[in-house]
Amino acid sequence: MLSLSNLRPKRGAVHKRKRVGRGDTTAGRGTKGQKARSGGAKPRWFEGGQMPLYRRLPKRGFHNPFKREFQIVNLVQIEERFGAGDKIDVKKLKEKGLVKKTNIPVKLLGKGEITKAVTVVVDAVSESAKKKVEEAGGKVILTTEKQG
Repeated sequence: MLSLSNLRPKRGAVHKRKRVGRGDTTAGRGTKGQKARSGGAKPRWFEGGQMPLYRRLPKRGFHNPFKREFQIVNLVQIEERFGAGDKIDVKKLKEKGLVKKTNIPVKLLGKGEITKAVTVVVDAVSESAKKKVEEAGGKVILTTEKQG
């Protein structure tokens, strides 16, 4: 009966590894050539001496490792989907479908108007958005301020 304790590959599917360096003058490596020398292993990307692919392809553009990517939320979206007195954070924005992921920072922008007093907890905010929320009687809390 077949069980996990007696599983084995089909006969002939697995080859024994050649044990080099045992007796004989060439020690099972054949004669001469790169593979017969010590340290003669070539890296996986080696292409036989021709110009490698990563050097043949053109390099374009620039990658900024310090750039912070934000998910954008506008005031008009908050006005439509939330009521007065709500505390809006990333989880609530995700529930309403305004952001896709909770682990990417959120920035609040000032497009549109807001009439409800809401508390918004985000990672970044534009000056105009902060001004409009506070004029409506609400509050903007930055998550960096909460942690630090």
